[in-house]
Amino acid sequence: MSGRPEALFPLFAGLDTLEGVGPKTVQNLAALEVTRPRDLIFTLPWSGVDRRKRATVQGAEIPGVVTVEVVVGQHRAPARRGGAYRVTVEDAATSFQLVFFHARDDYLRRILPTGARRIVSGKVELFDGVAQMVHPDHVLLPEEAGEIPDFEPVYPLTAGVTQKMMRKAAQAALTRVPDLGEWIDPAQKAQAGWPDWAEAVRRAHDPQEQRDLSPADPARERLAYDEFMAHQMTLALARARLRRAKGRATLGTGSLQAKVLDALPYELTGAQKRAISEIAGDMAQETRMNRLLQGDVGAGKTLVALKALLIAVEAGGQGVMMAPTEILARQHLQGLRPLAEAAGVVIEILTGRDKGAERRAKLKALAKGDIQILVGTHAVFQKDVVFHDLRLAIVDEQHRFGVRQRLELGAKGERADVLVMTATPIPRSLSLAQYGDMDVSVLDEKPPGRKPIKTALVNMSRMDEVVDHLRRAIAEGRQAYWVCPLVEESEAVDLSSAVDRFRRLRAALGEGVVGLVHGQMPPDEKDAAMAAFQCGDTAVLVSTTVIEVGVDVPNASIMVIERAEHFGLAQLHQLRGRVGRGEAESTCLLMYQGPLSEGGERRLTTMRDTEDGFRIAEVDLEMRGAGDLIGTAQSGLPKFRIADMEAQAALMAVAQSDARKLLADDPLLESERGRAARVLLWLMEQDQAIRLISVG
Repeated sequence: MSGRPEALFPLFAGLDTLEGVGPKTVQNLAALEVTRPRDLIFTLPWSGVDRRKRATVQGAEIPGVVTVEVVVGQHRAPARRGGAYRVTVEDAATSFQLVFFHARDDYLRRILPTGARRIVSGKVELFDGVAQMVHPDHVLLPEEAGEIPDFEPVYPLTAGVTQKMMRKAAQAALTRVPDLGEWIDPAQKAQAGWPDWAEAVRRAHDPQEQRDLSPADPARERLAYDEFMAHQMTLALARARLRRAKGRATLGTGSLQAKVLDALPYELTGAQKRAISEIAGDMAQETRMNRLLQGDVGAGKTLVALKALLIAVEAGGQGVMMAPTEILARQHLQGLRPLAEAAGVVIEILTGRDKGAERRAKLKALAKGDIQILVGTHAVFQKDVVFHDLRLAIVDEQHRFGVRQRLELGAKGERADVLVMTATPIPRSLSLAQYGDMDVSVLDEKPPGRKPIKTALVNMSRMDEVVDHLRRAIAEGRQAYWVCPLVEESEAVDLSSAVDRFRRLRAALGEGVVGLVHGQMPPDEKDAAMAAFQCGDTAVLVSTTVIEVGVDVPNASIMVIERAEHFGLAQLHQLRGRVGRGEAESTCLLMYQGPLSEGGERRLTTMRDTEDGFRIAEVDLEMRGAGDLIGTAQSGLPKFRIADMEAQAALMAVAQSDARKLLADDPLLESERGRAARVLLWLMEQDQAIRLISVG
């Protein structure tokens, strides 16, 4: 796969090589992320204007665009500067006015000489019963009528670029479109009724009526599918490469797992059993596992993770579990240790804090195989960390962790299986886009004994009542979180809001009852405050959002979120999931400052009405769009020019199975269709995929 195929050269040339595109236009188009003819081809019109010629404005839908042939009548210049310049014109049935502002009369008399015939096209409105066309879009000689298409496409614009320039540039780019081999499965293409690629491009730029602009139009749908297909090919190649990378069969004996199950006070849910058997099945294969374990807050992922780690240990190997922060790593350790010890398994932690002799001792034990399960932060990536026999790597909280890191971690254990866990429920369309290279297990049931959390919306003006409620709950021995918003970008302000609330609550509830955690504290103070809350020394923990990930205090049964309208849905859902982990009935109070915006109200009522993380994620996706949902910058989410991930999720799923099947049948992409698919990857600039093929 030596370089870009020659057929595509014209599409990747400079824009200035297109006829009629000057240096100024090139500069302005860059704002639309259009820098080559290929980008113009993928910038489709977003709407269109019917400019079919009519005999008269009479009976036309007004206000609306009308194209009509007229005889030019008299000109009337404005009485005062800046007023309206009017030209009376007559069509086949009636007369109306063309109106111009700030126009020079010599120019208008030149293009609209009295007595001449002209074709005018523009929006007609009624003012005081008189039809007027203000600033016509087109004024042409009758013999030039062909210059206006019957249905004129409307392109997205940017400063300094007009519709006319865009259309001209797009038309010039279309002359460069080559005929390419077909990369779509023939049966799929026939069933969907899609045109060939070049034909689809031409049709998408030449809509004949409004419905040609819909995403379901065959030409547009095909082009959206091509984008999905290229993206899914990249993910499928990454997946195939992991699968080709020799793994090895890791078979558990079940003995350690049985000990853990005996130590548990409850049964596993059906979803947990299903996930464990999927994971065990993957680990037993010669190929490497690359699986995503997706579960809502409190769906019992830790237990599934432990069972997977025990399979590695039963097979005589080691397992590692990685968390994004030290606090989370320590928490995993707390959750896993009692169960691991029940099974007689040695578990240790390694973070950036381990220094000197202690660190050396841990590394030695790890290399000898004396430590069977290691929990850690990204410190486990460091060069001097060597495992005796790493069989399984589990990564927590995927979205901080792209495809590249997945490959890197796998490299630590020559052939280690990889399991990624995320507590962020992701709608199907997004999980296909982001994790299309992985197999997915979903935990969609709550373990028994989880009580529902009561959620209420409370106006900030009722602060005193909330504090009274808290006072009573503390007297009954309960604990509460109080979360303050990051109001401003500036940390100083956000800090003062938390510190301020801390002081007021301390004054109201008494010294020693209230603790404080915020982003600017030194780590030791943060840990000390968390620890005091965890062991029940403090009853209320005031914090900024630092507690949203994973901290587990079963006795905490009240969550107060101040100015909840400032938080995103996913964040509110994660925060609420910090309570409801123990015996007590739990409540979550969403305090808001009225009046709420429409979006704010929808977020808060969604929270009040459902605890289902997947439903919440769907509303979130509808409201925010995909890029915001996982922060496009670090998510590695593709930017599609034509396809719409949310609206066309079903199309994405088809592309995924198509891409996987193509690679299963033709792993080196050498068949005719395989070679066409390579061209698609170049066309869509899937560089990662291209590298994977060339090294593969």
